[in-house]
This record gives sequence, structure tokens and C-alpha cells, in this order.
Amino acid sequence: MTTAVVALGSDYWNTLGRGVSAIVLYAILGLALMVLGFFAIDWTTPGHLRTLVREGRPNAAVVTASGMVSMALIVVLAIYASSGRLVEGLIYSGVFGLVGIAAQVISVRLVELVTAIDIGEVLVRDRFTPEVLVVAAAHVALGLVVAVAIL
Repeated sequence: MTTAVVALGSDYWNTLGRGVSAIVLYAILGLALMVLGFFAIDWTTPGHLRTLVREGRPNAAVVTASGMVSMALIVVLAIYASSGRLVEGLIYSGVFGLVGIAAQVISVRLVELVTAIDIGEVLVRDRFTPEVLVVAAAHVALGLVVAVAIL
């Protein structure tokens, strides 16, 4: 019977620690950007989005969810563009995330203006309405545009 000995590389624990640190730091930054993005959307959208979501208003939930997905796309591509460089990746994610929030808020308000959607009225409805899909699509589409622009 033979026994094989498997040894860890000399930098194994260092690499593992760096990876875990990166996950924690990106998670914190991503969460902070998504929360900031939510408040920016809430602040610029008629009505109190958080209250409407808590009340179970489906259109408010769709707008909130699409805003979160959009912000996540931006953060993910900023992380990817950093090519494993942690400090640069965190800076990219933070800067691009803030630019993405501003661009998202402005462009979604413009889409609502051009399409004549009264988002304040749509958000308070008790039933899902198709107009909210236009606003949600604007959130996700802009998130994709900003995310790909990072590359």
C-alpha cells in the first residue's frame, strides 16, 4: 500500500486570505452602493418607495428590484474589469457605481417623461400594470450600458 502526501503551496493561505478579504470588501461596497442606489431612486421617485414595497404594491417592487439588478450589474463588471487587483477594483466599483446611480436616476426619469408614464400613480396601484415594465427595462438597460462601458 502506498500513501500519497499532498502539500499545500507556500502561498496557499495568503491567497485564500486575500480571496476572502476581497469577497468581504466587495460585498460591503456592493451593498453600500445598492442601498445608496435605492435611496437615490426613492428620493427621485414620487411617493415613498420603501413604504410602497412594504405595503405589497407590485409595481413598486418591480421598480425597486430592477434598480437593484441594475446596480449589481455595474458592480459586477467593475469587479471583473479590475482583473484581480483588489484596491483598483474597489475604486472602480465605487466610482462607477456612483456614476451609474446618477446616470440611472437621470435616464429613468427621462424615459418616464418621454413615455408620459406617471410613475407616482403607477407605483401606488394595488395591481401590476404593464407601464412599470418600461421603467424596469430602463433601469436594467442603463445598468447594462454603464456596466459594459466599464470594460
